[in-house]
This record gives sequence, structure tokens and C-alpha cells, in this order.
Amino acid sequence: MANKIISSFDILHNPLLNKGTAFTKNERDRYNLHGILPGKIEKIEDQLVRVRDAIDMKDTNLEKHIYLRALQDENEVLFYRFVVENINEMLPIIYTPVVGEACEDFHHIYRHPRGLFLSYNNREYLEKILAEISSEREIKVIVVTDGERILGLGDQGAGGLGIPIGKLSLYSAIGGVNPKYTLPIILDVGTNNPERLEDIQYLGWRHKRITGDNYYDFVDQFVQAVKKYFPNVLLQFEDFAQNHAYPLLNKYKDQLCTFNDDIQGTASVVVAAVLSAVQMAKQKLSDQKIIVLGAGSAGCGISQQLVRAMLARGMSRDEALRHFYLVDRVGLLHNKIHDIQEFQHDFVKNHADLEAWGKKDNYSLFDVVHNVKPTILIGVSGQPNQFTEEIITKMAGYCKNPIILPLSNPTSRSEATPENLIKWSNGNALIATGSPFPEVNFNGTVYKISQSNNVYIFPGMGLAVLAGKITRITDTMMLAAAEELGRLSGVVNSNKTCLLPEISQIRKVSEKISIAIIKQAIKEGYSRLKEDEIARVIEKTVWFPEYTKEV
Repeated sequence: MANKIISSFDILHNPLLNKGTAFTKNERDRYNLHGILPGKIEKIEDQLVRVRDAIDMKDTNLEKHIYLRALQDENEVLFYRFVVENINEMLPIIYTPVVGEACEDFHHIYRHPRGLFLSYNNREYLEKILAEISSEREIKVIVVTDGERILGLGDQGAGGLGIPIGKLSLYSAIGGVNPKYTLPIILDVGTNNPERLEDIQYLGWRHKRITGDNYYDFVDQFVQAVKKYFPNVLLQFEDFAQNHAYPLLNKYKDQLCTFNDDIQGTASVVVAAVLSAVQMAKQKLSDQKIIVLGAGSAGCGISQQLVRAMLARGMSRDEALRHFYLVDRVGLLHNKIHDIQEFQHDFVKNHADLEAWGKKDNYSLFDVVHNVKPTILIGVSGQPNQFTEEIITKMAGYCKNPIILPLSNPTSRSEATPENLIKWSNGNALIATGSPFPEVNFNGTVYKISQSNNVYIFPGMGLAVLAGKITRITDTMMLAAAEELGRLSGVVNSNKTCLLPEISQIRKVSEKISIAIIKQAIKEGYSRLKEDEIARVIEKTVWFPEYTKEV
């Protein structure tokens, strides 16, 4: 950078270089910044006070999100420093649940380009666009979505870009991945959301979603270009609909370093929460009966990772599968239901084995709870209020510490609120949620509610891939991350009602998880590091938001 001639315009409009009022006198002299900036030279601590004042003047969380996104586009170091120093407060603002609102309103609050819009109707430019980026920047982490299944909000079209932007912000704020190496991307293949298609301000391709071979050929065009121009990149698939998520993961997981956070990341965090809860209840994983409400990519991914955890504890696969009951919109998955998808097959029950439940074609969630008597209830249905008082009191009647994880987000889609779960179980339920909830005071005990957020896993994965130069991501690496997170939950928590580490510890937790992932990658031959090098390399790789001494 020192060999390039940088104008005052360039430096002030590059968020990776801009310091704003913190440019020193020497820098102002060198880049002719006198008169363009206020005369006062500030430290970053002074700027942080101004950011806090601005945030406190905002009336809504969406307004805070919009302000922080604008700051990110102006001065990334200041943005990340504020987020890091206020992570508990800012995490729900820059990511779930507020990012969901931002995606819905994306076309009305859009201000400044960030990331790439790769549109099907401009697909002839795709390779040229990525080639141009690769000539200008070294990209090490890409998060890509097609906007079809944004959180629990469904098809948001091009507005789904807000998710990769938010996700990569957490790679940097929590995982210590330098933001200069990150690239958010939306594959704009149209939208089936009538509200978006009818909105005159919609910024995406105003067309129904492409399907079939056209869709898969376009995604393949993108992936092959990524492999060509960014051969060592970590490519994270995010918020793809379940009918695409598994086929894409299965097709590309052996071609490059890639994972699907909704399938694998979600599963790892849930496994960690379950392991923590089982330990807290002084039980064994092998003794659990598990119902999962929502048999899509997330629900099946969670179940498969829990099966792997059981296998690691000595169970056979057939034995482990008998512990799971998956319930979808049609009821319990069994072999008389039509349209069972390939990724669901492992969890399909034999209808003949259910005759003692009463002769029915469809068994509701309550039917399954009544007959199975589960110890663990997991919700990834996207449907609110599914965990009713009747269901929870029934569980609490035979299970001392029912483990209940309503994971759907945003908050409005949660299967139950922690307040109700604690009340209905007389304070005995062990809970983690998918969205943030306030602590609950019940009978004089304060219950802090852990958020089963993928942020516990994917930032550490990013750091591990960069530091360890990992070439592939495997299910056993994800399990290693889950096991480490579960172990850390009991080590770092000050509040014994939390199933996961407190968010204030998240950067330290991410580093520990990255170490566990690299160790597993070394065992599998996907990293050439030696174990005694890991700590040093991670320390060298971790980025912290502070101004360089001289630009």
C-alpha cells in the first residue's frame, strides 16, 4: 500500500483505511486531509463515545442497525471496535433478530454497495465479476445465499444479502477474521414473494425464481468460478431452501472447503447445548428420547449430528436412530407418508410399529409426546407457540429436567417463550432458544437464557480455516467443535442455568473452538500444521479492530 499513490478521496472512501477524525497530523499532511476533516485529532476512544451517543439517540433497533451498517461502510475499524466492546448488546442488532427486519426492508433502507449481486439474468458477467474482484482483493471467506429461506421469514429475494453481510460481520467481530478477506454474495435467481415483486423499490431481478436444471447450472457456474479465482476460499452456503441445501452441500463438500451453516453449524451448536444440558441434569446422552419439530434441513442436520455424538459414545447407528422422532407439518415422519425427502429417510418410522398409539395416518406433536415420553424437545419449525402448556406440563410430569430448545427465529417465530417454559415446568426445564430472550425471574431464581446461536461455531470455523489452511470441512470437524463448545459451557459459565457460554466470552470461546477444529483437521489430513504450531498461528491470524500506526 505504501508504494501506491492514494488520494484524499480514496482514503476517506475506503472503509478499511478510513480513520475519520483519528488521522494523525502526519497522515493529514501526507494525504492532503487538512480542511476536509475537522481540525480536532481524536483517538478511537473519543470516536467510540460519539458512536454510543448516536446509538442511544435511535428509537428502534432497526434504526440502530441502519446506523451501524452505515458506519461499517464508512469506517470498519471503528464499527468492529464498537461491536466487540459491546457484543452482548450489539449481537442482536447486527444479526438476529434485527437483521431479519433489515432483509424485509432491504430495498427501502439500501444506501451503499457492499458485496456482490450475481443475477441470473446477467449470468454472462459472473466470471468477469469474480475475476475482477480477485485481481483487486485477496478473498478468504465467502458467505453466499440465494435469499429463498431467510431465517424464519421465507423468500426475501435480493434482500437476503443482508444475511451474508451480517454473518461476515460476526466472522470478523467474533472470529477475528480480517474483514478485508471477506465477501458477501447474493445469487439473485428471482423471487416468489409477491410483496417483493409488487414493490416498486425492489432492487433485485423482478422475476419468478428459476428452478430445476437452470437453477443448478447457475449455482455450478458460480461455484466453478469461485474455485478458479479463489481456490483456497472458505465458501459458506447460507439460508438456502431445504430442497436445495442438501443437494448443494452433498455435491460440493468434496470439491472445495465449504459447509452449510443451517445444516452443520446449527447442528453443532444444538449438540453442544444438549451435551451441556445432559451433563447439568446428571444424565447420559444414550438415555435420551428426542423429538424434533421441523424435519427440514436444520432438523435433520441436528438429528444426524446428535446421532454422530451417540456413535462417538459407543452406540450403534441403528440403536441411535431409535432415539429420534421427527415431526413435520404432516405429523410424525413414517413410511406411509408420501413425499419423504432423501435426507429424511434415516428418521422415518415404520407405521406398523405405531399401532399401539392408535390407528392414524397422521400423528401430531402431542400424540408423539404422549406416546414417546421424550426427555428432549427441539423446535426448528418456524411456527410460533407449538410447545404448548399441555405438552410441557406432560413432559415435566415424568421428566425431572426436560430439555427444551425452541430454536426458530426471529423471536416472533419461537415455538415457546422461556418465561412460559419455566413457569409450565415449575422452573425445572433446561432451555436454550434460537433468538435472544431476556432473563426470567421465577420463584426468586434468575434464569439466564442461552441463545443457541450459530455464532458459537462459524466464526471459529473461519478462524480455523484461515489459520490452519484447512482444505475441506468434514462432519467430524463440526462434531469436534460441538464437543469443545459443550465442554466450555460447563467451564466458563458463571450462571448455572446457562447451557452455553455467555456471549461476553465469545471471542475466547471461538479461539478454543478453532483449536479443536484444527486438531481434528490435522488428524484427517486436511491441515499440514503441527499441533505445537496451532496456538502461535492462531495468535498471528486473529485480527483485532485497531488503527494502524500510519496509513
